[in-house]
Amino acid sequence: ALVVRFLTKRFIWEYDPTLESTYRHQATIDDEVVSMEILDTAGQEDVIQKEGHIRWGEGFVLVYDITDRGSFEEVLPLKNLLDEVKKPKNVTLILVGNKADLDHSRQVSTEEGEKLATELACAFYECSACTGEGNIMEAFYELCREVRRRKMVQGKTRRRSSTTHVKQAINKMLTKISS
Repeated sequence: ALVVRFLTKRFIWEYDPTLESTYRHQATIDDEVVSMEILDTAGQEDVIQKEGHIRWGEGFVLVYDITDRGSFEEVLPLKNLLDEVKKPKNVTLILVGNKADLDHSRQVSTEEGEKLATELACAFYECSACTGEGNIMEAFYELCREVRRRKMVQGKTRRRSSTTHVKQAINKMLTKISS
């Protein structure tokens, strides 16, 4: 729902929360045209599929429901999985607390979200996909800016040769086979 709100400025009341979708979007961020490919994983549980999505992604929006403490408690394990799959790279992400329009049912305080974002060293936003409250567009744009900054920094560092990558991939496959 958050991705649809970002892309269309609308809220869809009925949708399949397990349906995975990919969207393409172009925006001008800081006077630069950016092409985004957004994969909404819809909370898929298949670990192999999840790892594939993580390898594919350059930036991640971790969303929890402010009215559901369990969804908030899933953020840290998901961040750990991101770190494990993307290592040795530092994962680019933002943290978003959704359903800010349901403050009367809140189970996770804004301060808890801010504290977790500080621990994760990422930007934090609270918003509502339903009402458009909060700055949803700015959250996605900030993620794009952070991806751009990281690419610029990584571009200045020496890259490993493709031979090294192939060796690592073969060793990883052999380790999995022998396990």
